[in-house]
Amino acid sequence: MLNHPQRYYGSNDLHFITCSCYHRQAWLASPQRRDLFLAVFEEVRRRYGFVVVGYVVMPEHIHLLIGEPEKGDPSRVMQAIKQGFSRRVLKSLRKRRVAAQQELFAVGAEHVWQRRFYDFNVWTARKRIEKLRYMHRNPVARGLVQEPEQWRWSSYRSYAFGEEGAVRINQWGEIKMKTPASAA
Repeated sequence: MLNHPQRYYGSNDLHFITCSCYHRQAWLASPQRRDLFLAVFEEVRRRYGFVVVGYVVMPEHIHLLIGEPEKGDPSRVMQAIKQGFSRRVLKSLRKRRVAAQQELFAVGAEHVWQRRFYDFNVWTARKRIEKLRYMHRNPVARGLVQEPEQWRWSSYRSYAFGEEGAVRINQWGEIKMKTPASAA
């Protein structure tokens, strides 16, 4: 029997999600890959109708702070994000391989993401701020930049300078938050 993590959905909480690349490989190391991830993330945000409170894309993992989606749940959102990004990256890699080398690579052998993801329910303003600070300081802590505003693959500039980035942040008015069904 598989030991699946317990997920708590339907309480209208925010979800702090961490997802790592397969074996911590740096699938998101290049600016082009990080831009592609953000494009997929925004497409999924629009399709499933959820609020993005914050995010950061690191070379080998991501952190997201999102509301519950209008369609599906955070697990479905993560599945769509991971599949959308993986399919595009792997398709691009396959196109670039020399035809004679194709037989060396088993179809479907490449993995981009770890199977599971970490999901922490955030229900207080204090915890929301803590998670945002952690995400925005992550590139600095890792030595990728000197200041958080230098890392353009996070929501920091949206908060600090009011800039609109590749992913829309805090679009609360456009999204109807799910509310638990009343017990009758």
